Amino acid sequence: MPNKRKNDPRAMRERITRSAYDLFQEHGYAGTSMQAIAGAAGVTSGAIHHHFPTKEAIGLAVIEADVSSAFRELWLEPLAAETSALAVTLKVFRKLAKEFDSQGYVRGCPINNLTLELGSMNSIFREPLRMLFDEWRVQLSSALSEERGTLSKNAKNNDATANLVIAAYSGAMSMAKAEQSGGPLRKVADELEKLLAA
Repeated sequence: MPNKRKNDPRAMRERITRSAYDLFQEHGYAGTSMQAIAGAAGVTSGAIHHHFPTKEAIGLAVIEADVSSAFRELWLEPLAAETSALAVTLKVFRKLAKEFDSQGYVRGCPINNLTLELGSMNSIFREPLRMLFDEWRVQLSSALSEERGTLSKNAKNNDATANLVIAAYSGAMSMAKAEQSGGPLRKVADELEKLLAA
């Protein structure tokens, strides 16, 4: 007897959120319809609504799964594995600059893109996005503390430095998106190296 095809709800959800993630990056949340997500995922509108009754539900799932995963892979995992927060920071900036120049286009940072588009107008997205920024700041500050070996003495300074790095990254990514070039990331990395190394 032929094997019956097994239903895999988890794989279906992942296919939908991954397709939505890519479309949000390319067209923005507002510019992406449920029909477009269904088409990109290769599923019916009924299947989409079975797993995600609203577009907001898809948006939240994208933040909690795909955006969070990309952010952890890019920033948090290297910060946990490396001994130098400065080395990780410079590596991220320069790696992305090289990738953007090589591929010839810049879609921007997923966290920044969604925060700028939705942060001020849709409160249900604000908290999960804020939590990602907070997690980023805390881990970067902790990595700076371990690198400097003066956790209690420089706790406030490390937190401020972490905020500076995140703000510099967010600004450089926005500039890179506007210029469609990795140049701003490379220039900001050079300046951060001078500031943080000092």
